[in-house]
Amino acid sequence: MREIKFLKYSGCGGEKENLTNQPSSWQQKIEGEWHGLPSIFDVHGNHSGYNKVYRSSVFKDGQTTYMMNTKIQEGSNELLPRLEVSDIFSFGVVDSDQDRIYLGPDFIGAGHPYGTLVDAHYYSPGWTGDLRTMVHILPDGETQVYSSLIYDGPTLFTVFNGIYKVAFDYHTNPETKARIDAHCEGERVNGRLPHILPSKKSGAWDGEMIVYGADQKQIGVNKVHIDYKPIDLLRAEMTVEISGVFNKKYTFKRYRNHAKHYFEGPDVFGNSMGYGRALYTSQHFYGESLKIKGREFIIDDNFNMSVVWQFYKSDRMQYTTFGVLNWKEA
Repeated sequence: MREIKFLKYSGCGGEKENLTNQPSSWQQKIEGEWHGLPSIFDVHGNHSGYNKVYRSSVFKDGQTTYMMNTKIQEGSNELLPRLEVSDIFSFGVVDSDQDRIYLGPDFIGAGHPYGTLVDAHYYSPGWTGDLRTMVHILPDGETQVYSSLIYDGPTLFTVFNGIYKVAFDYHTNPETKARIDAHCEGERVNGRLPHILPSKKSGAWDGEMIVYGADQKQIGVNKVHIDYKPIDLLRAEMTVEISGVFNKKYTFKRYRNHAKHYFEGPDVFGNSMGYGRALYTSQHFYGESLKIKGREFIIDDNFNMSVVWQFYKSDRMQYTTFGVLNWKEA
């Protein structure tokens, strides 16, 4: 029988209380303090600065409170007066593996966990921005691949993305502090890098992607193999083979023009936009009512990627799939 969780208001801060006194599975996965230096991009994909962040989500006495300390660094141009804040973000959360509801005052909306992935859509009154955020916890349990697309209505005005590492004693342990600070300095270099695939080398990506249904319940695992062959310095041909929960094989040519990527058939058509290492894709299958919306994030110097693909059939969410695909040169 499904467990019923009773909620009540705590009477201050807009928080609600979870009377089971048990954190959700997602809440347990994000214990600790997560540190990163997400890059800031303008709508054209140009790097515009950094947002130094550490954040934590604390479950205590049946209540969850999310805290986020941010500081805009190095540039950000006209975005600075909109994105800089004077106080630490802090907001109540209804903790659940179905709908993780943000109660403000700093963020209002909901996140939707799929195992080690959360797909969130919410509003920030301080930034006056509507956010679509994805966080993928990598298999090591210590690394998060993060991105936020931030909108004015339907119009994108900025993008944040980067890689976070977890710490439990950053403020008291010099060794932990040195490790985390080194990671953030690495992000200062890597965050500016564009999403560019090998221009002269053929190879393949392989890995497993966890599959969830639209009801946020895990169905199983897909094996994914992607053959990749450059045609010239800006074009390549890719053949994707998926097997497991569902089976699919398709081929397309792709073309890159600066930060924009285009998919030119024969089996898939569409386009995508790169913001640093993260590529946000929209792909439509020829001759059927099926499409993929996704995020493909290069996580290291070896072209290994954190990949999130959401399949829509007849414009309804069918599957959310995600995992790490590892590159090997032919």
